[in-house]
Amino acid sequence: MIRALWTASSGMYAQQLNVDTIANNLANVSTSGFKKNRVDFQELFYETLRATANNTAEDQAAAGNIYVGYGVRTTATQKLFFQGPLEPTDNPLDLAIEGDGFFQITLRDGTVGYTRDGAFKLSGDGRIVTSEGYYLQYDGEGLPENATDIDIGEDGRIMVTVDGEEEAQEMGQIMLVRFVNPAGLEAIGRGIYKVTQASGPAGEATAPGSGGCGTIQQGCIEMSNVQIVEEMVKLIVAQRAYEINSKSIQTSDELLSLANNLRR
Repeated sequence: MIRALWTASSGMYAQQLNVDTIANNLANVSTSGFKKNRVDFQELFYETLRATANNTAEDQAAAGNIYVGYGVRTTATQKLFFQGPLEPTDNPLDLAIEGDGFFQITLRDGTVGYTRDGAFKLSGDGRIVTSEGYYLQYDGEGLPENATDIDIGEDGRIMVTVDGEEEAQEMGQIMLVRFVNPAGLEAIGRGIYKVTQASGPAGEATAPGSGGCGTIQQGCIEMSNVQIVEEMVKLIVAQRAYEINSKSIQTSDELLSLANNLRR
C-alpha cells in the first residue's frame, strides 16, 4: 500500500507536467511560427516479488515471475516541427517558409538564433528585423529609404523598386539552414531557437528551394501548428489520468486506515 502511494504520486506529477505543456500549446495557438510541444513518458523500474528458481522450461511453465512497477517519469518534452498553416497578410515583409528550414537572426550577444517566425519589419537603418529588433541575416545591405516596392521571391532574392526608377534592383539574398535533429534545438522564447549538442550544428546556408530547404512565401505568416481539438482531447485525458491517480492515493490511504484500526 505504501508502494501504491508513491506510484500514484509519480503519475500525478507526470500528468501535471502534461497539463502544463498542453496549456502552453493552447496559449500559443495564435502565435506565428510556434511549434507545439509533446511530453514523452517512460515507466520506472520494477521490483521482482517472485522469480522462477531455475531457468529450465519446466520451472518457467510452472510458475511465472511476479513484478510490480513503481510508476512513471517524464523523459523529455520535444518540439514537433511539422508545417503550420500559412495565413495571407499582404504585408511584403511577412515571410513564411513552406517546407523545412529556419531563418537566421543575430541576437544581442552576437550569436546566431534560428526562427520560423517570419513577421519581419524594417529598422531605422533599412535592415530587415524581427519584432524584437534582431537583424535577419541575408547577403546584402539595408534597403533604401525611397523604396516603393519590395518583392521577395520564393528563392529568397530581395528585389526593390526605388522611387523614380522603373526597373527593380536586387538588394540581397535570404538564406535558410536545416538541422539533422531540429527537435533537439533549445527554445529560448520569442520563437527563437539555439543550437545544442542534440540538434547538431546548422547545415550549410542555402537558397530557399535548394539543399532540402523549403521556399519562401511573401505576404504570408506561418501560424502555430497547434490543433485545438486535438489538444482539448489530450487535456481531458490528462485530467482524467490525474484524477484516477489521486483516487489511487485515496484508496491506498483507506486501506492503510483499515489496517491500522485492526484489533484482536
